Amino acid sequence: EKFIPDPFSTKPGARLYRTGDLVCFRENGLIDFLGRVDQQVKIRGFRVETGEIENLLNQHPEVKNSIVIPRTDSSGTKRLAAYFISSEDGFKDKSAAAGSLRSFAAQKLPDYMVPAAFVQIDKIPYTPSGKIDTRSLPEADDLRSGMKTEYVPPESENEKILAEIMQEILGQKKIGVNDNFFELGGDSILSIQVIARAGQKGLQITPVQMFKYQTIAQLALVASTVKIVEAEQGLVLGEAPLTPIQHWLFEQDFQKPHHWNQSLLFKVNQRLEQDMLQQVTTALLTQHDVLRSHFIFDAEQKMQKTEALPEQSPFIYFDGTAVIEAEQRAFIEKQCARMQASFNLSEGPLFKVIYFDFGSFPGRLLLIIHHLVVDGVSWRIILEDFQAAYQQISSGQPISLPRKTTSFKEWAEKLNTYSLNSVLDAEKQFWLSMSKKTYNPIIPDIPDGINSEESVQTASVTLTENETKALLQDVPPVYNTQINDILLSALVSAYARWDGKRSLLINLEGHGREEILEEVDISRTVGWFTTLFPVYLELGAVSDSGRLIKHIKEELRKVPNKGIGYGLLRYLSQDNEIRHQLSALDKAPVSFNYLGQFDQALQPDSILSPAEENKGVEHDPREKRSNLIDITSAIAQGKLTVSFAYSKNQFHQNRIKSFSEYYLEELQRLIKHCKAPEAGGHTASDFELAGLDNKKLDKVMAQLKKGKKRRKK
Repeated sequence: EKFIPDPFSTKPGARLYRTGDLVCFRENGLIDFLGRVDQQVKIRGFRVETGEIENLLNQHPEVKNSIVIPRTDSSGTKRLAAYFISSEDGFKDKSAAAGSLRSFAAQKLPDYMVPAAFVQIDKIPYTPSGKIDTRSLPEADDLRSGMKTEYVPPESENEKILAEIMQEILGQKKIGVNDNFFELGGDSILSIQVIARAGQKGLQITPVQMFKYQTIAQLALVASTVKIVEAEQGLVLGEAPLTPIQHWLFEQDFQKPHHWNQSLLFKVNQRLEQDMLQQVTTALLTQHDVLRSHFIFDAEQKMQKTEALPEQSPFIYFDGTAVIEAEQRAFIEKQCARMQASFNLSEGPLFKVIYFDFGSFPGRLLLIIHHLVVDGVSWRIILEDFQAAYQQISSGQPISLPRKTTSFKEWAEKLNTYSLNSVLDAEKQFWLSMSKKTYNPIIPDIPDGINSEESVQTASVTLTENETKALLQDVPPVYNTQINDILLSALVSAYARWDGKRSLLINLEGHGREEILEEVDISRTVGWFTTLFPVYLELGAVSDSGRLIKHIKEELRKVPNKGIGYGLLRYLSQDNEIRHQLSALDKAPVSFNYLGQFDQALQPDSILSPAEENKGVEHDPREKRSNLIDITSAIAQGKLTVSFAYSKNQFHQNRIKSFSEYYLEELQRLIKHCKAPEAGGHTASDFELAGLDNKKLDKVMAQLKKGKKRRKK
């Protein structure tokens, strides 16, 4: 491949040698050396010619020569490392050399081409054949695991606060002020935790600011001193209207709505004191008022009501010290099953703490909360407060939890008032137009099979740790995407392979803590905030991975206010006709929910770890399910797991298993594509003020590329 036939020679067998140099001709006949074609590497989704970087660095007056090579850090991520030889009079202060070169490079190169590390060397090592011996180059200490930028320590008080918070939430030992929160694996759910903890430290950050200013340096400048939202710090009492998602549950017409829980079962690595657990339970009920709620049912409407602390604590103690080890599992599972069905919606509280004490054996801790008053974000708050409270009291300190934020009661009241606001008029047409779309239903293998909770089975697939890390850190910057963009792109592509159809209506779940109400802070509020809204995904004529990602990303960006308006119109609107028309979207065959990352939910030194026993069914087995297939994804222990729940009364196991396997293959394909040199690009939503769609943007980009080529010539 290097010795090719010489088209300019008449001599038989003449050859040209392909040097691998990248050059361009000047008009005067001279040749400019631009770099090496075999030096092209991909960094953060961009194709990079290392020779171009070397040429620039060699222009620095204090650099004699340089080489730039890709290095792989401990996380498996490629970073650029620059090795340079200083000129005779250059860089007297070696400690300042890297900073000087980095600033010099940053003035003329895009940030992805600026090396992550600069290492001064005495000479460039060569192999006997005359090539650069990269193995003999020293390791670059500045290549930090999972980070694309040079570590710049926080200096201002705001920067120090934010760095400490992000390090804890992302599980990173060292985060610099120029590191991007979302490229380090942050997401919208984790950003809520950053906002909450910043508020406790006296800094006010909004969700919009988290997405607009993604580094600590940027955030620290816009963060303001917390404007304390006046929230009731005592016990919140009284009635409140239902929120849209609570209306949704009651409209399912369950036979036993009291048995619709979320729960966690933990193995306890030390023996817990019964009286301390009792105090922690009371502290949680005092701190999070919604846990003391019950529901009022009458002929006209349903309401929720928050009561004072109950006379009888919802803490339950099981003495299992006489149970032999071989029988512990059966003992735990029997009591868990009984506890799951023990709530009474008309009485409350809808929260239980159950401790199984086995003496010298590790105990078990079961937390059960009715879904009407809790969601995924709330669980993180509850676990954080539970661990903090127990640690405080076991150390002889009084329990002191963070300041209360806006109560769920007040949120429900303001949300109902907001539903009457004319601002929702602009969203009506979007949702009504979706209700008029036709979509192809999924045909079960057994059409008349009963879709019951007791018939549910699950098919699950899991990414490796490296694939998950790439999904969180490497993939987002390539097309400026969020994790749902990629997960749903894989879904619609897998669905087309599985069912042969190129469009799909799904119910998409969001965390629902959108910034739509004034004088509200719900960053540490426990409750069921989830938004559930329909999304119509159409593959159309899109075939290649890049266009698919761009297409799905743009479809999701069209959803106004991340879907919160749909529930307001569907359940709280005064216009019965709109509510009726939107009800046509209730029967979406598939639901999709990304629950986020749970590795940060338990502190590194926590006494709690996931238990292996069955925690009991969270829903009454005889209830009917609302969707044919429920797809749930979450990251735990560094791996993304995607579960497909279905009824064995309707689908054969092999059929759903093939769907899940197609999904894994498509997700892996998209991750692999985003690592390829040709991947990358922007979409119309990246330039909102330009008023372009994707087709017009592609034309603009094509014209820019042509102009760049002409300038090179």
